[in-house]
Amino acid sequence: MTLIVDFHQVQTFSKRKTEVNMSEATHIIRATQYANSDDFCRIFDEDMNGLYLLSFLLTADRGKAEQCFVSGFEDAVEGNAIFKEWARSWARRAIIQNAVRLIDPRPAEGNGNGSGRSSYPLTSGGQSLPAEKQVEIAAVLALEPFERFVYVITVLEHYSDQDCSLLLGCARRDVLAARTHAFRQIGSAVELLCSQLQNASSQDRSSHERRSSVLDLLVTPRLVTSA
Repeated sequence: MTLIVDFHQVQTFSKRKTEVNMSEATHIIRATQYANSDDFCRIFDEDMNGLYLLSFLLTADRGKAEQCFVSGFEDAVEGNAIFKEWARSWARRAIIQNAVRLIDPRPAEGNGNGSGRSSYPLTSGGQSLPAEKQVEIAAVLALEPFERFVYVITVLEHYSDQDCSLLLGCARRDVLAARTHAFRQIGSAVELLCSQLQNASSQDRSSHERRSSVLDLLVTPRLVTSA
């Protein structure tokens, strides 16, 4: 009896099996390398304060900051596949992109949108931020919208001038000019606000000293009488 082996069929089966195994391996690698909705939920939960502060610094309005935060979360979850190690930076980018769409900052607007900032103390995690931190934030919020976006994106978020110009849809020279002016404005604002805080602190100390001296006057006669 002669046994005939179809080597072509064996090779074809082996090739198909290899292709299936490679496909399964690719799927497993893809599932482990790319961020999913659970990853972005965790990131937005863990970095909630920082992401909200980014939204607030860009929009200078609490209501718009919340809107920007929510839209950024939705875009991050429903967007294109992103490597896990890029997920946090992508979440911040989603916030920036939504803020740009919401505010639509343009060079030399001069519309004073920065004046819509909050007048009550800023908080982080339910606790008031330190006075010096509030001074820095207030100085950024006082900038005109385009300058504020340029400062936050290039200085605080470390984007290149080219990336910033692409995000804002403007020329690179506009980014350079806005950042230079922003530095001057922030420097002046921080100096002024620090001076105001120092004066307020001095007044508080003087008031406390006056109260103490009054108490001394009230208490001293009693001590003399009792002596």
